[in-house]
Amino acid sequence: MSSQLSKRKNYEIHAISTVFETHTNANIAAWVMQSAMKSKYFVVALYHPDYTLELVRQSGILNINLLAMDQYRLVNSLGRKSGRELNKLEKIPHGFDQRGCPYLKESVGYFKCEVERSVNGGDHEIMVCKVISSHHLHPEKQVLTLDFLRGKRLVRG
Repeated sequence: MSSQLSKRKNYEIHAISTVFETHTNANIAAWVMQSAMKSKYFVVALYHPDYTLELVRQSGILNINLLAMDQYRLVNSLGRKSGRELNKLEKIPHGFDQRGCPYLKESVGYFKCEVERSVNGGDHEIMVCKVISSHHLHPEKQVLTLDFLRGKRLVRG
């Protein structure tokens, strides 16, 4: 299988945020896909070692935050550090939905989701998430993409 072909794909960049009891966390995810008409379901791939996955498994809830171009620096703060050692959201403008799950206030918007099932997807766990509601926060903003991050040399490949 050629990884060169998969490197040609361009993805939207998201922050997956979650909560369990008093613990919150967020990470960066490019592998998020709508899997039903009218945005009723999304599939989210979360890396096995990540703290976000651990919390999502415990709570069964998450928010899919669609990141804006001006949020590209979040790749470093949400994607390259562990929430086990620090509060990743401390310096990032965020709010909490009715469930206590964080969302990013400066994102294009977010999908409030519940996990219905998951499956092992190799080095990631694939979560099938039912969308409870969606919230447009900044529809005027441009969506952050993987190609943009490649251009800034923030990701490999």
